[in-house]
Amino acid sequence: MKVPVNNNSSSENLSPEELSFAVFCIENLAARLKMDPTNVYLLLTEKTNILYDYIVPCYESLHTQDREYILDDIEGVMREKGVLA
Repeated sequence: MKVPVNNNSSSENLSPEELSFAVFCIENLAARLKMDPTNVYLLLTEKTNILYDYIVPCYESLHTQDREYILDDIEGVMREKGVLA
């Protein structure tokens, strides 16, 4: 997956585990929502900053959950932010 560079992000500060988890979330959300992963990345960064304000800071608790829980949780945050109906 080719991901656009967001110069306002803190992606250079991610641990390898956090980066891997972020990719997992983006790819699985894209599959679930039937969207291109790049568009999901843009929703989570440029439109809302959910990636750096929620997913990465909550990595320690989120990554211990199963895939469905993680995706349901992130979708709920996306709905709260108004990027999903």
